[in-house]
Amino acid sequence: MTFLSRFKFPALAGFFLVVVMLGSCEEDLTTIGAQVVGDSPFTTNKQVFDVFAYNKKIEAVRTNKLPVYQLGVFDDPIYGKTEARITTQLTLSSGNPTFGGLTQEGEDSAAADSDDTTVPDNEQVKEVYLYIPYLTQAEALRDSDGDGVDDAFDVDSEDPASDSDGDGITDNQERANGTDPLSSVNDTIQNNFAKRINIDSIYLNGKSLPKNLDGTSHTFSLKVERSTYYLRNLDPNTNFQQAQEYFSNKEFAPTFVDDVLATEDVVISDIEMLLTPEDNEATEDVDESLTKTHLAPGIRIPLSNSFFQQNILDKEGSSELLSQANFSEFLRGIHLSVAPINDDIMLLLDLTLANITIRYEYDSYNATDGEVEKKERDFVLGLLRNQSGIISGNAVNTFINDAYPPEILNSMDASENASRLYLKGGAGSFSQIRLFHENKDNAAGIINQIKVNNWIVNEANLVFYVDNTSPLAEEPLRLYMYKTGTNEPLIDYATETSSSETLQGLYLNYGGVLDDSGTGAKKYTVRITDYINDLVLRDSTNVDLGLTITPDISRTVASNAILANDNEEYIPAASTITPLGTILYGSTGSTPSDNRLKLEISYTKVD
Repeated sequence: MTFLSRFKFPALAGFFLVVVMLGSCEEDLTTIGAQVVGDSPFTTNKQVFDVFAYNKKIEAVRTNKLPVYQLGVFDDPIYGKTEARITTQLTLSSGNPTFGGLTQEGEDSAAADSDDTTVPDNEQVKEVYLYIPYLTQAEALRDSDGDGVDDAFDVDSEDPASDSDGDGITDNQERANGTDPLSSVNDTIQNNFAKRINIDSIYLNGKSLPKNLDGTSHTFSLKVERSTYYLRNLDPNTNFQQAQEYFSNKEFAPTFVDDVLATEDVVISDIEMLLTPEDNEATEDVDESLTKTHLAPGIRIPLSNSFFQQNILDKEGSSELLSQANFSEFLRGIHLSVAPINDDIMLLLDLTLANITIRYEYDSYNATDGEVEKKERDFVLGLLRNQSGIISGNAVNTFINDAYPPEILNSMDASENASRLYLKGGAGSFSQIRLFHENKDNAAGIINQIKVNNWIVNEANLVFYVDNTSPLAEEPLRLYMYKTGTNEPLIDYATETSSSETLQGLYLNYGGVLDDSGTGAKKYTVRITDYINDLVLRDSTNVDLGLTITPDISRTVASNAILANDNEEYIPAASTITPLGTILYGSTGSTPSDNRLKLEISYTKVD
């Protein structure tokens, strides 16, 4: 939808606006078109207005029902250390499951049955593995030249005849042959080589892990414990009418954990895992071990066999496994925590992609030779489930934060114009912006004067400059602005354009993207043209605007947060799923004049 179709104003002014748009808006007052319309010239100009901004501290955020969860340790040089832990339920793949070939009732009667073909299953756990895949970057799935090599690892992503591993066979030929285009030593192993995947959202010592690990390894220790805390889905304080909220300051360990199911070192890798099945001796003409299972890079560690024998297989036919509700009451979940080894590591994980696989063997009567033989099966437990965008199951992120330095704490909740704006993800902080003037009555007078002056607002921007005097861990790529109270985004989706589905490619008219071009100070420009026009043309209320960082600009849902004095306020949920933070210049104090926060309005005035 174009500007002309969105806003109504006198036809003559609209005609002149089209003419103006053929030229450029000048910084200095410019008179255009005086010869065209006689005594009714129009002018274009840009004016800068004051912005009042202040900081608000978040004591805790709601952290259940999240799209991704943080796990690990993130040490920010400004905001201090955050440790993130996860407590999650487990979900049955089916209620009242049958293990082996017989139901538990059938097994119980088999002992008294004289029929040799009915034998007890005698199920025994062979191995149990927890698997949580890493997130991947969108560009990791791109193969621009179609040669079977992801762009991130292709020596020439525009040439299908390139030879990424230098073995004399082109990438495209290796794709056709089913051999590994990234390793010259695996060219005899068809379709059973591990691919490299561009993993994402892993932070090493506060910085994003490089796209291409190139043989480097980083290790952390993962501890898995049994959770004894019952996570409710519905809140009894609302007569079970509303979802239960759990907040980031809820600590489950050590009070609500007991059995240690694993303590394992995990080496981060961007290479697929290949699982080799055992060869089935009954199929003499087929070697099953040659057909490998490919798993995306992620965490895969063994868990306690005896625990799952006792609490899963031995419970076959019991009330504990009859339904998901019974199971959640009985086996309340697991608790995950990370201990850094050499480096601080923070991971963002999608728990709906995770599972626990129990491989067990059982006895089965073989009618061909009249013998009892061993067979194997897998039983899979999920963590969370995503069914058409609706998350079932429950998991909670716990954040344990260092106290902020005094200069940051003193700036929080002061309700006075701040010289620095402190934005921090997780249970961090955000800012509120008041346009035109600290006093809302005075701000209303300025808006009214714009109306009286007959301005046509062509573009309105808030420009936020990064304070580079502080040693930030890593700059967030995007800011997100919304209306406080309603949490309505300032993005007008009807007028938006996007160049890609990445964080920096969506909703480019709105902006808020980090400008790190190197030609000047780092900054974020947020376009609020539609919002200003609503104030001028439609008499909308000039509300305070909220400002946070976001790892996903398309996610605009709000979530509850606990602020100072136990006050509750809804904030963008996306800001809770990132450990990053930044410091922006405000509009007062020691802020350099060129870097001060300001509202810039480019307009056309019809005299």
